[in-house]
Amino acid sequence: MKQIAATASAPFGSLYHFFPGGKEQLGEEVIRASGALYLQLFETIALQAPDAATAVADFFSGAAETLRETDYADACPIATVALEVASTNEPLRRATADVFETWIDAATAYFTAAGIAADAAKALALSILSLLEGAFVFSRAMRSTEPLEAAGASAAAAVRCAMPAP
Repeated sequence: MKQIAATASAPFGSLYHFFPGGKEQLGEEVIRASGALYLQLFETIALQAPDAATAVADFFSGAAETLRETDYADACPIATVALEVASTNEPLRRATADVFETWIDAATAYFTAAGIAADAAKALALSILSLLEGAFVFSRAMRSTEPLEAAGASAAAAVRCAMPAP
């Protein structure tokens, strides 16, 4: 907490003014804010894509590029925290679950708007997010973007298959 205050050039007491719950509350807020930023990133990519399958493929490609550029350090911080605290810290577990639920709901709405039936859209959202998070783990451990590239191709193919016939 002292390091955060020093980096922000803020008085130490101000942290407890804004975060009376201390480190745990600060952690929850960081998780939720980070989750919202990642959702905005997907929305930005999706707006630029000609269709849902391309949006998904572009998101995975961008994630792979980010991993390469950051020497495999910058993956999904939400999943990392979830893996670390799911059994030991209920407020932080809940914050990560809330972020994942927000992503699932947003992806479901996005796929539904693209013409996919609501029940299929939710299953697709869950599958794609699972592919993404699993690929991050494999890519970081293997120091290769091959898992993200393969997962991205599978995710885009799943979207194409789920789309209604023209």
